[in-house]
Amino acid sequence: MNRRILTVFTANIALASPAFAEADPLTDIIVTGQRDKATTDEIESNKEIVSTPDAASLVARAPGAALIDNGGLSGQVQYRGLFGDRILVRVNGQRFSSGGPNLMDPPLHYAPMALVDRIELDRGISPVRKGPGLGGGVNAILKQAEFSDSASMQPQADLTAGYRSGDNSYLTGGLVSLSSERVKLGVIASYEKGDDLQYPGGIIASSSFERLNYGAHAGLKVGDGSLTLSYRRQETDPTGNPPFPMDIQYFNTDFLSLAFEGKLSDNLYLEVEAGHVAVRHLMDNFSLRQGPASPMNLRATFADADSSTASTSLRIGTPDRHVRLGADVEVMDKDVRITNPVNTSFFLTSLNNISGSRIGGFVESRLGFGPIEAEIGARLDHHRMEAGSPLLGSAVPMGPRVLASAFAASDRSWSDDTIDIAARFWSDMGSFKPRLSLARKTRVANAIERFSWLPTGASGGLADGNIYVGDLNLKNEKAWIAEIGFDYQDSRFYARPTLFYRRVDDFIQGVPYDHTPEIIDSPVEMVANMNGDPTPLRFGNVDAEIYGADLDFGWNISGPLNLDGTASYVRAKRRDIDDNIYRIAPPNARVALSWQENTWYLGAELQAFADQNNVSATNDEQPSNGYLLAGLFGHVELTPGLTLDASVENLLNKNYTEHLAGYNRVDGSDVALGARLPGVGRSAFIRIRWTGF
Repeated sequence: MNRRILTVFTANIALASPAFAEADPLTDIIVTGQRDKATTDEIESNKEIVSTPDAASLVARAPGAALIDNGGLSGQVQYRGLFGDRILVRVNGQRFSSGGPNLMDPPLHYAPMALVDRIELDRGISPVRKGPGLGGGVNAILKQAEFSDSASMQPQADLTAGYRSGDNSYLTGGLVSLSSERVKLGVIASYEKGDDLQYPGGIIASSSFERLNYGAHAGLKVGDGSLTLSYRRQETDPTGNPPFPMDIQYFNTDFLSLAFEGKLSDNLYLEVEAGHVAVRHLMDNFSLRQGPASPMNLRATFADADSSTASTSLRIGTPDRHVRLGADVEVMDKDVRITNPVNTSFFLTSLNNISGSRIGGFVESRLGFGPIEAEIGARLDHHRMEAGSPLLGSAVPMGPRVLASAFAASDRSWSDDTIDIAARFWSDMGSFKPRLSLARKTRVANAIERFSWLPTGASGGLADGNIYVGDLNLKNEKAWIAEIGFDYQDSRFYARPTLFYRRVDDFIQGVPYDHTPEIIDSPVEMVANMNGDPTPLRFGNVDAEIYGADLDFGWNISGPLNLDGTASYVRAKRRDIDDNIYRIAPPNARVALSWQENTWYLGAELQAFADQNNVSATNDEQPSNGYLLAGLFGHVELTPGLTLDASVENLLNKNYTEHLAGYNRVDGSDVALGARLPGVGRSAFIRIRWTGF
């Protein structure tokens, strides 16, 4: 009997092979066939056939997750109804601030699929040791050199190339390294380029992309620990963002990190990290798309973001029974400058000299109460943020000048403390393992939500077509979270259902600017009306609740024949008024049937998405229709170390729209202005990977 079951849940086509006979589904949680810690799943990229360049697509097929598609390289992860900076997303464990005021560069923008080794997905909630965050956490681990068993330097390589027909795109990249038992040296690089996306009704204009990534890292064994230094640069060249009023012209971003981890003694384990990320960004409304008819409406926006981080933690005890103490700090600086490229006298800083910091500490314990295992932790953070006075050119009209003067005269500094608590409990009862998670989590308003004095389309990635303005008096979000479920597994079947509930006080979202939204009777509404929206929204505090259920399962039907799938349901609504939270994934399910032999497998997948009628009236959200998609996938090991993967997504070439895809803002496209963006048509994908030396 074949005791390996194929799990399928990637972008239209994906697969993995968990070893059921060996896995513990709670302390060694299986999503893609890899052992895991008690609080995380691991998704290995080499076991997934992901056709898109966006690593968010890889995460989005996990139970409870979905993709917020804001462009080919700007996807955000939604997890159990939360997205944006409510999800703790990192790359190589490094936190950093987005450079784009519309979150065109969410963290996974900096994780090209050719360089991703694996994704660590916090199951439900993130442990407090990983930092503050309202929802779960995602950490993209890039490929890196590993220490070898040899005293001499040995070469290693992990190289990938791929092609996708749906946008005539290609990718290439990987890792080349030298390592010994004490020293490792590695170089990574990748390049991707794609044309506009094709769908059954035509072409989605301004959806092309281009991205270059390169870097180097070195490691040294120091006693019972290791010291690692890494540098990486990413250059995102012109890339379209149809749901936004502008497209990416460039992101030039540098990553630097230094880390040590290792044993100080049998019961002491130390981790220390320091890092810096510098983002330089330009976006405009005319280079990739049809520009405004009047030159006075041409816009080019420059944005910078610098993030410095440092953290340390000390684990006292064994991996299964310990107390962990730690502290971390983040320092952030941001600037956003709007210009007209044909008029040097027109410029204004919608965010000027934004500075912020967070200093935090935590205590966390792994312990047991008879048959019950537990992980319990708490953290305290002090936050500070301040904004400079706006700068304006002489050609800026009177309306924005009035708003800038009012903002300059206001109290533009803010500080507060937050407390997060998280507790997870589980018990090993053989094939059945119940689990329970309880938490109090917080989130503070970001710079866009608090300091946006100028009414613009910058919404932190919401992409709902509304014009927004910030609020200096925003309160912190506070979520009370409960999750309950179980993991069942025997030699032929597994299932992992979860029920969850989040009650969020002071949830931050767009609300009508004032009590007379149909009457233009304030300077903010006058300026917003000049920019095309007479009913702007203000970021405000509301009360919300989010609840639902998700499941993944697998069944070894007979020998090499396997059935696998996922199902997700989430309901998110306001508690203060009768309305829904914006941009929530509809109920969906995926089922795959596969035939697996030792060196190859073939399979087919069906994806079903229900109608989404629970939409936000406040955000003018449109309902969407359900749809069913079919796909094929396959894998073959050509020689040891050389593999070939292939897939066909949207096999029947169905014309459909994803509810989370956003609305078209590009004039002259085959997609109508204001219409929800369609999904890709029938598209073939092929990938070859070589690991050797």
